[in-house]
Amino acid sequence: MKRDALQIGFACGRVKGGGVVAAMRERRIHQLFVVSVAVKGLHALIEIIGGAALYLVSTGTIVRTITRWSYDELTEDRNDWIATHLLDLARHFSVAEHHFYAFYLLSHGVVKAVLVWGLLREKLWAYPASFVVFGAFIAYQLYRYSFTGDVALILLSIFDLIVIALAIHEYRLLRKHLPTH
Repeated sequence: MKRDALQIGFACGRVKGGGVVAAMRERRIHQLFVVSVAVKGLHALIEIIGGAALYLVSTGTIVRTITRWSYDELTEDRNDWIATHLLDLARHFSVAEHHFYAFYLLSHGVVKAVLVWGLLREKLWAYPASFVVFGAFIAYQLYRYSFTGDVALILLSIFDLIVIALAIHEYRLLRKHLPTH
């Protein structure tokens, strides 16, 4: 059932605790949920495009492009942090890594896109599935953080936790208002 059809957050008598403030609070939480899931969807789309692009471009082309760009940047500034790290990446970038990143991005993006579609369409199966999948993503991100120390992985994990918390809230509301027959 559609959330709006159930009048969750729009009618004072339908929200636990009653009152206009509670209804407005529920509406804001729902809006935050929709925005956060839409951001996950945008991220999924970027991953799908990136994974497909990696499958279409050869490892040699990637290495040559990174190397050429890095050398150009390093001639201007010998201490360019980004160029130095990209050049190091190009030196160690293998065909196996290339295929792993392409597969990882594409599969990760497709799984996330399916979950986002289900959450935005209020499909009940999508909620528990998203708890499990996003939880697994968090576990993997924290595992990777233990090797890389990349703060972006922590920030992504926090965002995933927020999405899970909002999805749990939405799931409880949807289940509470479903017909029992």
